Amino acid sequence: MSVGPPYDGIVSDQGLSVVEVCSGAGGQSLGLHKAGFTHKLAVEIDETAADTLRANLGAPVLVGDVADPSLWSAADYADVDLFAGGVPCPPFSAAGKQLGTSDERDLFAWAIEQAAIMRPRAIMLENVRGLSAPRFAAYRQRILDRLEEIGYVGEWKLLHAADFGVPQLRPRFVLVAMPAEEMRYFHWPEPSPGARVTVGEALYDLMAADGWKYADKWREAANDVGPTLVGGSKKHGGADLGPTRAKAGWAKLHVDGRGIADRGPDRKSLSFRTTPPRLTIEMAARVQGWTADDAYEFSGRKTSQYRQIGNAFPPPVAEAVGRSIRLALAHEGVERIDQPGTVRLQDPVYRALARSTRPLSLEELIAAYNDGSEAAVQQRLAAIRRDFVLQTFEADGVERYLLGEFKGFTGQTDHWRHEMVQRFRNRVS
Repeated sequence: MSVGPPYDGIVSDQGLSVVEVCSGAGGQSLGLHKAGFTHKLAVEIDETAADTLRANLGAPVLVGDVADPSLWSAADYADVDLFAGGVPCPPFSAAGKQLGTSDERDLFAWAIEQAAIMRPRAIMLENVRGLSAPRFAAYRQRILDRLEEIGYVGEWKLLHAADFGVPQLRPRFVLVAMPAEEMRYFHWPEPSPGARVTVGEALYDLMAADGWKYADKWREAANDVGPTLVGGSKKHGGADLGPTRAKAGWAKLHVDGRGIADRGPDRKSLSFRTTPPRLTIEMAARVQGWTADDAYEFSGRKTSQYRQIGNAFPPPVAEAVGRSIRLALAHEGVERIDQPGTVRLQDPVYRALARSTRPLSLEELIAAYNDGSEAAVQQRLAAIRRDFVLQTFEADGVERYLLGEFKGFTGQTDHWRHEMVQRFRNRVS
């Protein structure tokens, strides 16, 4: 596809700026632009996605490994209003085996360290629902604790794209952080009444554009939101609508999820009941939340275009969160009753270990967990070991535990991630 003109919709009326990492093709970028933010910088590893972002939004884009200090420096953007990013999802997704810190693509903890240098007025990072799982409770606790150390109050929220007019499920786990003075005014965006749009409603005009005589009936039959689009990565995935379960969900909406079509159905196309249509690139973008008015087009070949769309943060969700951040920064609206100012508890076992200077016994950890279950604590310890060094000691017949260093990448120059990215650069996404 050709690349469209720079976005000329809503621009910042308050001069609010954003630095965005792992920008992809610009789903989050477009939403933030509509919310009143303009880019000082966007960083993306994929050249084709960067071309899309640069051409459609006119954003200044650097291409390369975002964690390469020779590419950019957070210290150069110390006056930015918002630091945002869609850091890679595979480390936390079930499809990616939830490797967490063992996945070279994990950049969440690294992103927090850039915020510590940059000191933005607000932080917004999004990821898959998998990050909200018990497996990553200690990881989340460490993120919130680190934010508190550098002067921010952080909150996580699971948002569903369908609640914001996007015709697919697509749950996204979003972190927003600000100093307590601003966080008092931050309210997560509420689902809009009647916001749910079915696949049939969203795609009817595109399905009917070339005279498909079954378009009206198809719109009635495709009467629900779709499954989450799966863009895949350079390691896995191609131009289809996802794994078997996702394809089955699309089949119920009379869409063939086994590939992406070059064009929509026409006058000669058969009934959707015998030959379900496949989505085109334009249709996939519509399902992800781009609208016809955005005039957004994607660079590259079809598989690359679909991967850019399928991996994006839906623009309407990014816009909704961005507007809430903008209002909080302006201290507009009602102050929150809960007066956020303390770190919310994600993992009491990790918290007890992190705050102790001496090894803790299993009995002490059970007391900290406050549910009296040895099995539950052992589960937490097993999860903690995956992302942290956990030392075990035995004294007087009692096993004790001492929390060691975090295994994740936070910017270390000697971290094993650098070699992996260097060796497999074409597969990192």
